[in-house]
Amino acid sequence: MSATPITEGDLQAYADGRLPEARRAAVEAWLATRPDEAERIAAYRRLATEVRAAYEGMISEPVPERLARAATRRMPWRRMAAVAAWVLLGIAIGAPLGWQVRRERIVAQPVPDTVLIARRAAVAHATYSPEVRHPVEVGAEDEQHLVTWLSKRLGVKVKAPKLDEAGMGLVGGRLLPGENAPVAQFMYQNQNGRRLTLYVRTEASKNRETAFRYARENNVGVFYWIDREVGYALASADLSRDELLKLANLVYKQLEQ
Repeated sequence: MSATPITEGDLQAYADGRLPEARRAAVEAWLATRPDEAERIAAYRRLATEVRAAYEGMISEPVPERLARAATRRMPWRRMAAVAAWVLLGIAIGAPLGWQVRRERIVAQPVPDTVLIARRAAVAHATYSPEVRHPVEVGAEDEQHLVTWLSKRLGVKVKAPKLDEAGMGLVGGRLLPGENAPVAQFMYQNQNGRRLTLYVRTEASKNRETAFRYARENNVGVFYWIDREVGYALASADLSRDELLKLANLVYKQLEQ
């Protein structure tokens, strides 16, 4: 009898530390013969650890008084604590849920997928832009290799736009875990050390929503748009909205060529 195939669900559960012990050995043996997949899962685990660390303070904050009052009218305290923990965890990891209080009940509202790209791009920017020694996996000196590698992993042709005319030089890029598939991140920096990241992911539906939208997630500004099968998000905590918009226009023009 042949062994049970390793699925993406097995890999994600392994990355999250949720895979049963009996299955873990099979996954590790499978990854040992597939270095590309092993690196992808390792990247998932690193990002999850870094995001949790970045938002640990938020998760440990006390529940807002208004939310606590609303919850206690209908819930035992143990249930209220569990719900509050899930609300904060959902915010911390960028889960596809929006939360609000209605009629003294906690109700989950789905967040549009186009909004989630801004949120995830902001988290990725906040995670890697402060890095001094390891801001990227592949440096700008290996740009061709970087673009070829990321194009192969995403399954679409990606580009690293040239932003030198705006004073932003390419630092490099990296592969990141996405909701359903890998995503790419390119990083740029100017002479003053201000950084910009371009987050690129494939889209489930081939829409052409090229209008820019702006969001601010914590201290990170993001311009994002979708062009056919690819979604883009340009993020920076160092640049103003106007500066970011000019760069978004420059990026868009180059990607359309």
